[in-house]
Amino acid sequence: SGVSCAKMARFCARIGLSGGEFWAGIPGTMGGALRMNAGCFNGETWKFVESVETIDRFGNRAIRNPEEFIIKYREIQGLSEDEWFVSATCKLPKGDSQESFEIIKQLLARRTATQPTNEFNCGSVFRNPPGGFAAQIIESLGLKGTQIGYATVSEKHANFIINKDGSASGSEIEALIKHVQETVHEKTGVLLHQEVHIIGKSEI
Repeated sequence: SGVSCAKMARFCARIGLSGGEFWAGIPGTMGGALRMNAGCFNGETWKFVESVETIDRFGNRAIRNPEEFIIKYREIQGLSEDEWFVSATCKLPKGDSQESFEIIKQLLARRTATQPTNEFNCGSVFRNPPGGFAAQIIESLGLKGTQIGYATVSEKHANFIINKDGSASGSEIEALIKHVQETVHEKTGVLLHQEVHIIGKSEI
């Protein structure tokens, strides 16, 4: 679960397995990808999962199947708060290694062109609401560039919050998330749900 998604994408491509190229665009680990059903560019992690190994705080390990979970968009249910993913067994179709690496190259170029990859951020902040895109809604309300302290809504992609120079505090980022949520809900009636998880006690 500690393997980076980017490394997983390249490993699959190298051994001639296709379908996992999208992992190259996810800035995190496979453990996080499992917990969030991470995905991008029309790919999702749990599409390829055959089984997972979990561990609880008492050290008990278990092999679990996808049928034991409720798998949703950027969310899975069925894992307790005191249970974590250790590993996963994935099944991907055979493909052409050269083609997979070319797809990875194209996906990364697209990501660089549309997302603030050269600035401190935690990826997409909000899940896309049914039938729409969080970034489009946020941008349509003129919220790009909105700033609280050193936390700023990205000018490049409205569903990203930039930590300018790494100086933003947790409370500033949380306050900006809340401000965007409240503004969107007030203006459109849409309630944006967070894709990012806040660890520990909220600061606001």
